Amino acid sequence: MASRVRNKVAWIVFAFLAIGIGLYPLLYFFTSEEIGLLASKSAELLSSKVWNMAFYGHITFGGLALLTGWSQFSQKLRSRNLTLHRNLGKIYVIAALIGGICGVYLGFFATGGIIPAVGFICLGIIWLYTTLRAYVAIRKKDLSLHQGMMIYSYAACFAAVTLRIWMPLLIMATGQFLVSYKIVAWLCWVPNMIFAFLWVRRKGLTID
Repeated sequence: MASRVRNKVAWIVFAFLAIGIGLYPLLYFFTSEEIGLLASKSAELLSSKVWNMAFYGHITFGGLALLTGWSQFSQKLRSRNLTLHRNLGKIYVIAALIGGICGVYLGFFATGGIIPAVGFICLGIIWLYTTLRAYVAIRKKDLSLHQGMMIYSYAACFAAVTLRIWMPLLIMATGQFLVSYKIVAWLCWVPNMIFAFLWVRRKGLTID
């Protein structure tokens, strides 16, 4: 009984964070001020049309991936409405691929130099790779591989959430934005991948 309650609370927190951060990009569209990441960028970069397309593409489709992806782990949804599960999955894949491509591009312009740049580029590549493998697997009706890769894919996607949890804690600990940003570029996703690995092993999924 206690474990069931804990699982339900964990699920509610998981969904709440995914939806909350998934809606976060709306702030960028409803304010004229340079908020969040934009405040750390140079005027030259902010004036680049390509960079802006990538940035808004990343936050828009990344947010959509967060908003749709969490529902794919609901057993009730899969059992009660498989068509909805599949349609939301298609939206997630498209959003993840667009958001991931934009994210890899943005990684080359990461604030703080090569350390955060490599971190975010690796994250984007992992997100793209696992999402594509999950999609190809389900097309081949390899359910085990599909489920395993989806766990890894959404763990990469969920880095948007964990980044916003870690960042203020790191700034409080270090007192410096740049130092914290270099750390969070890796901390936001590496533990997520470790968690995904353990989850996949616990479920006994085959991903070779």
